[in-house]
Amino acid sequence: MPKIAFYTLGCKLNYAETSTYERGFREAGLEVVPFEEKADAYLVNTCSVTQHSDMKCRGVIRRCHRQAPEAAVIVTGCYAELRRDEIKAIDGVSLVFGAKEKQRVVPETLRLLAGQKAKTDESYKERSMAEEYREISRDVLPAYSTGERTRSFLKVQDGCNNFCAYCTVPYARGESRNIPISEAVRQAGEIAAAGVKEIVLTGVNTGDFGRTTGETFLSLIQALNEVPGIERYRISSIEPNLITDEIVDWIASGTKFLPHFHIPLQNGTDELLKAMGRRYDTAFFARKIDYIRSRMEGPGKPKVFFGIDLMAGLPGETEDLFESSYEFIRDRIHPAFIHIFPYSRRPGTRAAAMRNQVQDRVKTERVSRLEALCESLHAEFVAANKGVRESVLWEGADKNGLMFGYTGNYIRLERPYDSALTNTIQDVVI
Repeated sequence: MPKIAFYTLGCKLNYAETSTYERGFREAGLEVVPFEEKADAYLVNTCSVTQHSDMKCRGVIRRCHRQAPEAAVIVTGCYAELRRDEIKAIDGVSLVFGAKEKQRVVPETLRLLAGQKAKTDESYKERSMAEEYREISRDVLPAYSTGERTRSFLKVQDGCNNFCAYCTVPYARGESRNIPISEAVRQAGEIAAAGVKEIVLTGVNTGDFGRTTGETFLSLIQALNEVPGIERYRISSIEPNLITDEIVDWIASGTKFLPHFHIPLQNGTDELLKAMGRRYDTAFFARKIDYIRSRMEGPGKPKVFFGIDLMAGLPGETEDLFESSYEFIRDRIHPAFIHIFPYSRRPGTRAAAMRNQVQDRVKTERVSRLEALCESLHAEFVAANKGVRESVLWEGADKNGLMFGYTGNYIRLERPYDSALTNTIQDVVI
């Protein structure tokens, strides 16, 4: 029985896809082993959101070859789509699958392990970037993660039509498209049958759900709300212009969807939001946060957890603009968490050609300041929820006699380990 191991880099979408590949290999009879062990094949699911991501992907691929020189190394994901030739030149790489080839990862790898010649797409060089984009956009790989007893990431959407100035994701994943609501409900039922209590909806541009099926994101979450066995839902990330008042009102009406939102901001100044091609300004973003708080918070109720994405050192970000962005976040938005990225110059994007690129040392300083702000804001958020009754889903790991879980509004709590509480939801006072 051949052995296969997996390594996933990047976003939760990649984790959902890797889990789907893993289920396919298990069904075919392969033994899945930890990545640290010697295997007959290693599958690396890559990310290319920054230069550092590319470098880390190359390091993992080389590690596979060092660890088991005779093993097949299979590479897929965004880096594989954008830098295929670069990956194929790395010693030990056997197969590279771009974004349009995800359905072929399992069958072609099985052919390779059976001693047959795998069919890979060698015609990609003949296509222009626009043609490649259309090829990627033809279908969507249904996927959800397994492995955790308490939580699963369900991919409902892929691709993006926004083409923000700094971003290569549309080139790596194609245009916005989605699975039908009926398929999402079916997969949620499979997840529930495995005993999982919580689903996190994920996608590249999750709120854009419905472009290929004529459905709406609101209809999707209303249908998922009715799936028996799933008790909690989170939305992994949703653009501020796509989370409508109607969606907020429905969630606030008493549903399985939790008071937890991750809403990309990227920068807290109108000047840079416009330059990067974002589809809102700071006033719109602030009003959206205010509206959600007004509908979901109140005396004795949990505070809403807001996470935001933020880039440090976008082209043209002067010290004054950085200070304005910092103050907007600290004083106006007051999120519970900031997911911070130093801007990375990506070939082929509009931002890469912009003047006034920010020096790396300045980016590093700004990242450090934002990390300190994030720590302070999170501590304030936890303190503001003290004494509030919330529900916590306990996870099963025994860590030095303790177990942990997350409240509906994503506060991590600990208690003495009790195996009977694993994968149960308990009301607590924070």
